[in-house]
Amino acid sequence: MFCEMSAVVGRFTLFRFLSAPSRFSAGRKNGRGLAAVSFRPSWTAWSSARHISAGRLVSNAEDKKTVICIEGNIASGKTTCLEYFSKTSNIEVLTEPVSKWRNVRGHNPLALMYQDPQRWGITLQTYVQLTMLDRHLSAMSTPVRMMERSIFSAKYIFVENLFRSGKMPEVDYAVLSEWFNWITNNISIPVDLIVYLQTSPQTCYERVRQRCREEEKVIPLEYLESIHQLYEDWLFKRSSFHLPAPVLVIPADHDLEDMLHHYEENRDKILAYR
Repeated sequence: MFCEMSAVVGRFTLFRFLSAPSRFSAGRKNGRGLAAVSFRPSWTAWSSARHISAGRLVSNAEDKKTVICIEGNIASGKTTCLEYFSKTSNIEVLTEPVSKWRNVRGHNPLALMYQDPQRWGITLQTYVQLTMLDRHLSAMSTPVRMMERSIFSAKYIFVENLFRSGKMPEVDYAVLSEWFNWITNNISIPVDLIVYLQTSPQTCYERVRQRCREEEKVIPLEYLESIHQLYEDWLFKRSSFHLPAPVLVIPADHDLEDMLHHYEENRDKILAYR
């Protein structure tokens, strides 16, 4: 793992060291009170802050490009959202690297984690952290990138849920946290906007049952409720972990036709940087 992570980091050059602290320091909490559909970013402040990276390693020639992360619970409609915007010119779409999580040299850590999270949680989440970092740092071929989730939700939602539910030992949580803190303190991971697809746990549960993905067959409603609450605290109430970017909240309990209409209505807000 160390060798793999070092190889990723080694692809980047030291940008510059500034004496001022980063705007997005770990543990920062934000204000509360978003409306059901809200969009209240201070674009100038966020855009400037993303370039002030004290002692961080950054990817070359990525400064003027836009990164949008699509966040939400399991079966909240992230794939539908990404497919909709993939038809727009000059946008590249990166889905979660699930195929990698299902096959690491013949092993399926995703399925193993669902079957026995206490044993396999750190195995999967270590690999998720690595593969999501690789997604963030890969060269951009278009002016705009839309990503399914992010390295931030991997830690703030899924690692946190494993730990809080008692299914991840404290030592495993500590190791993952140390890795995450090192990454975010030393590597610039630009995110310009987070689109939160706000979906009820019951809706997600019904969609999971309908799509019948093999690893998801064992997911209970209680798990989706826990994930939902963590997302609400982070992106809606803004009462838990720091936000790396402004947040646009889109209610996503609707059927496919209505959701496509919502995406079109919010197109200009989502692509404001384009």
